[in-house]
Amino acid sequence: MSNFTDDHIILIILAAAVVTYLTRIGGYLLLSVVSRIPPRVEAALNAIPAAVLTTLVAPAFYAGGWETKLAMAAALLVGLRYTSPLPMIAIGWAVVMIARYFVIA
Repeated sequence: MSNFTDDHIILIILAAAVVTYLTRIGGYLLLSVVSRIPPRVEAALNAIPAAVLTTLVAPAFYAGGWETKLAMAAALLVGLRYTSPLPMIAIGWAVVMIARYFVIA
């Protein structure tokens, strides 16, 4: 089946954990040493949430059907109105469930 043994898998998991920890602590240590964050670095850090959100939403939007696109549009409109993510999730879920029920049924 596979050439990997349980020892190899455990080592891969441990290595991934160490690398993840180092990236998290590295950013903290780097920012704690710097007394003032340069404006370009601050702008880049402020752009990260939008970039992550785009990488999560865009593939689902293009790969999903029309009901997924409709649910995302409804969630976007609700998200522009409310600051809490719970109404966005609830409306998006309700729209996709209703659309799938009436199309499939």
